[in-house]
Amino acid sequence: MHDILKKLDLTDYIESFSTLLAREKSIILEGDINLHYKLINELSNYDIKAPLEVESLDRALVHIQKQGILKVYEIYEFVKIINYFNYLRRFNFEGKLQEWIDKIIIPTEINKICDYFDSKSNLKDGVDEDYDMVKNAISKNKEQIKQSLYKTINSSKVRTYLVDSQVHYINGEECILVRGGFNHVLKAQVLDRSNSGFFYVLPHSVASLKQSQNDLLNKREEILLKVCKEISSMFEKNLMFLKFINKEFDRFDHYQARLFFAKIDDKNFILPSKKKQNKLVNFSHPALSDAKPISIDFTKSVVMITGVNAGGKTMMLKSILSAVLLSKYLLPYKASKETTVGTFKSINAVLDDPQSVKNDISTFAGRMVEFSKLFGSKMAIVGVDEIELGTDSDEAASLFKVIIEELMQRDIKVIITTHHKRLAALMAANDDVELIAALYDEENQKPTYEFLQGTIGKSYAFETASRYGIPHNVVKKAKEVYGDDKDRLNELIERSSELEKEYQLKITKLDSEINKMERLSRNLQEQKESLDDEIYSEKSKLHKEYKDARDEAKKAIKAKLVKESHQHLNISHQKASDIKAAKVVDAVELKVGDRVKYRSTKGVLISVKGKKAFIENDMGMKVQVKLEDLQRSGNPPKIKTPPKKATITVQKPASGHVKLDLHGQRADEAIDNLDKFLSDALLAGFDEVLVYHGIGTGKLSYAVKKFLDSHPSVQGYTDAHPSQGGFGAKVIKL
Repeated sequence: MHDILKKLDLTDYIESFSTLLAREKSIILEGDINLHYKLINELSNYDIKAPLEVESLDRALVHIQKQGILKVYEIYEFVKIINYFNYLRRFNFEGKLQEWIDKIIIPTEINKICDYFDSKSNLKDGVDEDYDMVKNAISKNKEQIKQSLYKTINSSKVRTYLVDSQVHYINGEECILVRGGFNHVLKAQVLDRSNSGFFYVLPHSVASLKQSQNDLLNKREEILLKVCKEISSMFEKNLMFLKFINKEFDRFDHYQARLFFAKIDDKNFILPSKKKQNKLVNFSHPALSDAKPISIDFTKSVVMITGVNAGGKTMMLKSILSAVLLSKYLLPYKASKETTVGTFKSINAVLDDPQSVKNDISTFAGRMVEFSKLFGSKMAIVGVDEIELGTDSDEAASLFKVIIEELMQRDIKVIITTHHKRLAALMAANDDVELIAALYDEENQKPTYEFLQGTIGKSYAFETASRYGIPHNVVKKAKEVYGDDKDRLNELIERSSELEKEYQLKITKLDSEINKMERLSRNLQEQKESLDDEIYSEKSKLHKEYKDARDEAKKAIKAKLVKESHQHLNISHQKASDIKAAKVVDAVELKVGDRVKYRSTKGVLISVKGKKAFIENDMGMKVQVKLEDLQRSGNPPKIKTPPKKATITVQKPASGHVKLDLHGQRADEAIDNLDKFLSDALLAGFDEVLVYHGIGTGKLSYAVKKFLDSHPSVQGYTDAHPSQGGFGAKVIKL
């Protein structure tokens, strides 16, 4: 891991991430990356403080397993972890995050240990009566030493010999500084001598108190040893739980550190995808300050980067491999969320000159050794810088063409930087090869650090030489030696690049025009639908007026004005017949499957019977309407949310125990209980449990072994440690 990080210039980036971890560990986050990504996303919704720094507990766990006695500071490291998970339980998590926290059930006796210590890892008052008494005695003793020293300092006999009236600390002892001849007035022990020739002395009156203090400190250590022994014994009984929570703490530490790291400079998590598309969008390599973001499509099997020297080709290669590596280990980086990175089992970087006098290997031979290793890989991505390094270019072009094509057949993605125009020309005919050119600013005579896909780039060796101080007459002679034919080839390459740039600009312009026309078309369609609604509204208004006129005529008939009423009725009927406020309809005939609109309802035409039509609206309801009342809808159909897949919820076991006692049970009863116990342990997330079956006649032991041998989730089992049952118990790995 260190080697690939160094090659890709990611060492400093990873070190800055590692400082956010609570304890030193590998950056690799083992397990289901999709589950990790989901939990990190859920965790980002909460404001959770970072855990305290914690020491590695691997040696402490081994010490417990061997029935050793932990020191106070080692016990307190476990307490830190337990306290942090108790802190997490205060949050009302949801989803997968809550399911995970619920699996971590802390035994009551372990929780009690956490109450023994204060924030400075000292035992609290009330934990042990003897410890409290000794603690108070030490405090009083210190005060007596202090008072005795001040009494000596203020003595009129001693004052003549005092250099100052301060209490000094020499080699951890309180003392006073006096001149020579002090022994005439003070009985004391000389601890040290100052640079000025004075003496640091400890009065005998204080020495007796110091001896008492040492006795009290020794007594305190004896009491602490007793307490540590009791706690270590209890830890031994809960060893499996301690291993489990130690591992889960590292997992949470990984999540929290990644979230904090993502907030710095607004980085994004890019989850590796199983899709074939690979595309970087606005990626900035972490090693560059104020880097120009790059966007590149590297979906094809081979990406060949050519072009100007010092134009950023190597950094482009490193950027692609860096993005793949950071995504693989779920580390955030600066890139747009549109970035898509595939899933690769391994990442290889062939960047350095492998020449070694010690190993008696040439540059080209070293490259061949590195390429030979790739033929045993699958689903890998490899980056090769300056592929032509160390051998004849014409021979190498043919060799590398065949090697690259063979690697493509093995599902290996290859990213190459090269100045091999012949190799580029040979590979350009392959549809699965992407050509990328590093661009050069002819006018200002310097690289642009921009890239153009679909073409071969010119090296600009002569221009680069001039830019870095090679005399112009030397460059001119070199061009003459190079020859007109090859110079014309470079001109054709340059012209090809110019045409490709013009082509890309035209495509961009056409895309803009197409988007503009699509927006205009949508606006016209919306205006048409709005006009249809207005016409329909006016027609409804006229029908209402007609109805009112007819009602008036009926009233006239009831008034027995027969002749006049019939005349009014005929006139009303004639006016209603003259109303021609039909809706605007499409010129194209509607067919089954078309998107249609009926009044304010939109849906899909599912069948037509004569003048009647049946539509299914966007709410899923089927409606029968007149065919003439339908019009085509310009709005795209709404995508229906697929029904949720049926899920089975398995209830989490209520018990978080990792031990089962089968003593006194019949074989069939014991196997049933063992089966349920193993199922509960798997749901709780335990990977190691302890089962007591006893020795007895051996029947129950045999039944347990036979059942464990056939259980699909049991990876293995061994006899327990003598302190945990020996031959009468089994430690089972799940």
